[in-house]
Amino acid sequence: MNRSKVVTLEDRIPKLKTQRRQKANRRLILYVSMFFLLIIGILYFQSPLSHVKTIEVIGNRHISSEEIINLSGISSETSFWNIQKHKIISHIKKKNVQIKDVSITKEFPNKIVISVTELIRVGYCIQDGHYDPILEDGTILSSSEGSTVPSDAPILMNWKSGAELQEMAFELSLLSKEISGLISEIHHTPSDTDDLHITLFMNDGREVSSTIRDFAKKMSAYPSIASQLDKDLKGIIHLEVAYYFEAYETEAAEQTEMEEVKENESEG
Repeated sequence: MNRSKVVTLEDRIPKLKTQRRQKANRRLILYVSMFFLLIIGILYFQSPLSHVKTIEVIGNRHISSEEIINLSGISSETSFWNIQKHKIISHIKKKNVQIKDVSITKEFPNKIVISVTELIRVGYCIQDGHYDPILEDGTILSSSEGSTVPSDAPILMNWKSGAELQEMAFELSLLSKEISGLISEIHHTPSDTDDLHITLFMNDGREVSSTIRDFAKKMSAYPSIASQLDKDLKGIIHLEVAYYFEAYETEAAEQTEMEEVKENESEG
């Protein structure tokens, strides 16, 4: 018969003391580590190490990065962890009407990226010798950039602020860059039958007679119509109820014929 080994209480006491000492040591190490981490955290948040060091602005074209940064209020004194995105975004959009949308991204350890979407400049109007930009929502910006003719959008002539301009701006915002680039000037030429009638002067030397209503949809047909015409043949492309081309030469010929008839009548 096997005898079971008997362990006395005296034999177990040293082992229990060792286990308790190990637990106490581990607990002490944990407390000391937490203490030092707390001290390091306090020193970090109170030091320049926690401040923003780099601010990058992307997506802006007409608004300077410096202006956007100034509107954001973020500087090298701003804590990286204390940036209130919603307030900053709201302030930037409120203070600059050209900005359509803003987003702010944090990149560890201390970089801020401000992404901006600007309202599209769909056209320009002439004021006091300057070309004032017209935004896609119909807002006209006061500009002092100079008298150089802009090439990124058409010039709008004989327009006043109001519903017509806002609707025109919206239609222009729907145009592709390719078609918008073909337009030189847009004149508001209301008629007895159409208060929204417009006349366009194209960069290829032709005219377009159209209306503001559904303008973008109508203009989508222009490249196809123009490609079927002789490059040297100038005239008016009508984009109203029916689409058709009216050559200047026809008008000139008809006018000449009328003048000849009048001369013959006077001689007779």
